[in-house]
Amino acid sequence: MNFELTQEQQLLADTVRRVIDKDYAFEARKQIVASTEGHSPAVWSTFAELGLMGLPISEEAGGFGGGATDMIAVMEAIGAGLVLEPYLSTVGLVGRLIDRHGSSAQKASVLSAVVEGSTRLALAHYEAGGRYANAAVALTARAAGNGWVLDGEKVAVVDAPLADKLLVSARTAGAAGDADGITLFLVDAKAAGVSMKTYRTQDSLRAAEVAFRGVALSDDARVGPAGGGLPILEEALDFAGALLCAEAVGAMKFACDTTLEYLKTRKQFGVTIGSFQALQHRMVDMCISTEQARSITYLACAKVGGDVPAAERARTVAAARVKVADACRHVGQEAIQLHGGMGMTLEMKVSHTFKRLTMISQAFGDADYHLERFTKAA
Repeated sequence: MNFELTQEQQLLADTVRRVIDKDYAFEARKQIVASTEGHSPAVWSTFAELGLMGLPISEEAGGFGGGATDMIAVMEAIGAGLVLEPYLSTVGLVGRLIDRHGSSAQKASVLSAVVEGSTRLALAHYEAGGRYANAAVALTARAAGNGWVLDGEKVAVVDAPLADKLLVSARTAGAAGDADGITLFLVDAKAAGVSMKTYRTQDSLRAAEVAFRGVALSDDARVGPAGGGLPILEEALDFAGALLCAEAVGAMKFACDTTLEYLKTRKQFGVTIGSFQALQHRMVDMCISTEQARSITYLACAKVGGDVPAAERARTVAAARVKVADACRHVGQEAIQLHGGMGMTLEMKVSHTFKRLTMISQAFGDADYHLERFTKAA
């Protein structure tokens, strides 16, 4: 497989890295984490000016019509910089889903605002006790006149406190666990009946438990067919999962680079610890894990978004998520151990990188969940 970027992709990647290096330096990131917003509106606007918001959005909706492979370099830069912006939720997950399955009115009103950077989106899907099962939707949407009324709760909604609109999975037929009967709705985050209990995750993102109490919606809020939302959602989660792998590769690359630099400068017994062969071997193993993760990430990104059969897509993405989760654990833990006690301190970026890698390995399903998906898709 050719891992070389095109000239356009390389120019975009270099530009994004420069922006992140300038505006998301570690000290600047600390201030963003502690801020009320939980992200940087200035950086978000810069992303929009660079055209990043429109990468996977169709040209008809004002985007560039790119695929997952076109976003790899951007996601790697986001991973290396530990960027807090809700880019994946807004663009790679919900925005792209609306572009592919939303109505003309939804595309015109929502996607144009996403591309220009004035609207942020989040997915409200997982529920208490459901683990990662995508069919475990109990939140109900009952028909009421020409619209719907939502009742229920969603948990661990990443980026919900930052979002202007939420894409909500609801059950319009059947019982929790049934594959049929799930419908997707686009809901204003500040609509009457929507409430949030917000918190900060271990990797400093913002998330919330979101309750829907008698939230009235018109039928125009429905995204995709009534009762047929699960296949749409699973395809979108696979696309986002492949991008998440690319973000992990960027974070792992930073962990390898900063650990290598530490081994070259830290002295013990009068010599740099990088001269110890045992530590050299461990450093090489970290780099190998990162490159293996990169290889399978490229494969996963090549399999999503096209005409690949659903079973093949699911199997490839599941394999990538398992391999990348293992690499996240290996590289993250080794980076901490090779830094010694310093690696555990919040003053060093590598400790925050370890947290992010740990959370990435759990997002949209952990290694056990995706290993089961891999076997079922065989």
